[in-house]
Amino acid sequence: MDYPKISLDQWRALVSVVEAGGYAQAAEQIHKSQSTLSHAIQQLERLIGTKVFTIQGRKAVLTPTGELLYRRGKALVDEALQLERTARKLAQGWEPEIHIAVEILFPRWLLFRCLQIFGEEHPDIRLEIYETVLGGTDEALLEGKVDLAIGTFLPAGFLGDTLMQVRMICAAHPGHPLHQLGRPLTTKDLHAYRQFVIRDSGTQRTRQASALNERRWTVSHMGSAIRGVEDGLGYAWFPEELIREEIDAGKLKPLPLQEGAELMGTLYLMHADREAAGPGVRRIAELLQEVSKYVRERGETETVTK
Repeated sequence: MDYPKISLDQWRALVSVVEAGGYAQAAEQIHKSQSTLSHAIQQLERLIGTKVFTIQGRKAVLTPTGELLYRRGKALVDEALQLERTARKLAQGWEPEIHIAVEILFPRWLLFRCLQIFGEEHPDIRLEIYETVLGGTDEALLEGKVDLAIGTFLPAGFLGDTLMQVRMICAAHPGHPLHQLGRPLTTKDLHAYRQFVIRDSGTQRTRQASALNERRWTVSHMGSAIRGVEDGLGYAWFPEELIREEIDAGKLKPLPLQEGAELMGTLYLMHADREAAGPGVRRIAELLQEVSKYVRERGETETVTK
């Protein structure tokens, strides 16, 4: 296996001299002598077989080759510094990867706002997101697949913190026959038409989505249900926040039900093992609670200003 002949210190010397504007300034900034920096640059030039600096007057200026090597060398030094920071975090107990199960009812803008903040703080920690439905969240926790879970049920043996309430509304395309009846709708009215429901993502199918009758289509993704209802193929209950744009655009319209026009669900944040949670898991949980609290207190379901 070949190993680099140019040391990281030599690349750092090149980057420092360029960014500081000269040998003297660089020596002061990185606490090295000018002779040490000069020797490092000379060694680098000897190893690559060409000059990286040319003298113009009393100033050292990068050659075209030096320009390229400076850019590549800077990327190399930055990567080495990032690697050191990552190593220190791992030594302090920061996890290299975190797994999260998220019930599809949880607003995605809120989830990704939290993860954006976390990603900016810890760019090297990988995140594995499982989008779950009903029993799929339970399974992810019980089988130890995830470190955190957001769901509408608390499985046996788990406790959770309330994140937020989700308002579910029954909607169909404005041109759907149910909207043409011109009166409050009964359960009997709904029985005559197709309902879209979302399939339990758990392998055991331990929980079933609410369905009023046998005339239904079951899909795996919320996006599929939205598209089917937009196309006038049926009706469904959706999180209001998730279909606000479709309602505003006139693609969907809430059905005027006599009862059950809106349903409320509670979303909980659950730890697989709170006592064993690492600092990364604790930080994501903290961000989810902070942003969810912001939404609850202001009664908002709009994107938090970045």
